[in-house]
Amino acid sequence: MLKLDRFDVKILAILSRDGRITKSRLAEAISLSVSPCWERVRRLEKAGIIEGYSARINTAVLIPVNAVWVQIELNQHSAESFSRFEALVMDTPAVTECVAVGGGVDYLVKFEVASIDSYQRTMDTWLVSDAGIERYFTYIVTKTVKRPTLAVDEDALA
Repeated sequence: MLKLDRFDVKILAILSRDGRITKSRLAEAISLSVSPCWERVRRLEKAGIIEGYSARINTAVLIPVNAVWVQIELNQHSAESFSRFEALVMDTPAVTECVAVGGGVDYLVKFEVASIDSYQRTMDTWLVSDAGIERYFTYIVTKTVKRPTLAVDEDALA
């Protein structure tokens, strides 16, 4: 594992907030010259700590989207049933996030759909499939308070 110093941590924090920052601005922000700063960035990329750079797309500007969160409980708790459900999730384009959780619920799934009807049609298909869904609870998003970002917390890495 790569040992990170304070410059590396600052680089990660800045790039997590602004992946389009110029080399010179990044170097200035961490008080290094451009060449050593950029060498550090390349080292972090090569080590797999920086996986890539992307744009966060606001799909609601392009097409109307309804966000729906769903709690899912499976009827069996085996590696096979988890794999079967996760394969179904991966094959469903409307699912934009899915996490396995503890505490009485197996999964939290986020759908982004054109209509609530299209969400329900997908759930109806899931329920008659071999996904093993015991119970589900639907939560329709009425307002997004904070969008997810991948910001690095400097204090957590220090």
